[in-house]
Amino acid sequence: MRAEDVSTVAVIGAGLMGHGIAQIFASSNYEVRLLDITDEILAKAIQNVRSNLIMMAQSGLISDEEIDTIMSKITTTTDMNDVKEAQLIIEAVTEDRQLKQNIFERLDNLCPTDTILATNTSVIRITEIAAKARYRERILGTHFWNPPYLVPLVEVIKGDNSSDEIIKETCRVLRSVGKHPVTVMKDVPGFIGNRLQHALWREAISIVANGIADPAAVDDVIKKGLGMRLPVLGPLENADMVGLDLTLAIHEYVLKHIDSSPGPSPLLREKVEKGELGFKTGRGFYTSVSYTHLRAHETSLHLVCRLLLE
Repeated sequence: MRAEDVSTVAVIGAGLMGHGIAQIFASSNYEVRLLDITDEILAKAIQNVRSNLIMMAQSGLISDEEIDTIMSKITTTTDMNDVKEAQLIIEAVTEDRQLKQNIFERLDNLCPTDTILATNTSVIRITEIAAKARYRERILGTHFWNPPYLVPLVEVIKGDNSSDEIIKETCRVLRSVGKHPVTVMKDVPGFIGNRLQHALWREAISIVANGIADPAAVDDVIKKGLGMRLPVLGPLENADMVGLDLTLAIHEYVLKHIDSSPGPSPLLREKVEKGELGFKTGRGFYTSVSYTHLRAHETSLHLVCRLLLE
């Protein structure tokens, strides 16, 4: 399958990520088939896409006239047979390895052998997801970041059996819709982004658990300090800039004091067991009275992403 041969894209799973991925391709004039298990879920997804587009129009990212045109490109279905003619199929269901394996086993039997089959998993190895399929060479990972219609990055992950050509063609398709694909050459849990992100989160939680600082102080250090330069200066660029000799000296001293536990933090586990889940329960590291400012940050994210896209 060549990138220029892709005219129809199917997305399986219309939830948080799925409807946003469908929006990406519809916005670039691809025909999109959006599949989920109920019409109610699909109706909500279509409503979410329209809301996203309205917000983007209000922010000047698209015109009001484009909204209906984009919406007309998305067709919803609850029947897997309706997606079999798509040249690219992206699975975006919940992070359940067995469920994903079963979906790819079925797609592998249903679709032509040159159909590109991609999973939007954020942490599960692609090789495990493809385990029940016969034509594993056409299965790969495409990890979009939330919100997918704004964040440019897509990690393209090569499973143990994924062909080099499939990786290249998928990257070409992603570039055609304005995404920035980065190839992950080894199929490891968490890929690149989530390994980096959760290493940071582990240390952030550890700092709070050990009474070094409260959650607000930890978040302020990121938001008003080192996080401000991350969009323009990655960690390896920064290491080269300050000098690898200085980086080595710092690591010799500080790494032994940084959390390296192989499992989740006891504090995190305790909060989950107590039902302190964050937004959904009104208490997590913060309480519900603190969440107003977090909601406001959603608008800030849209503005930041707009700058990245310009």
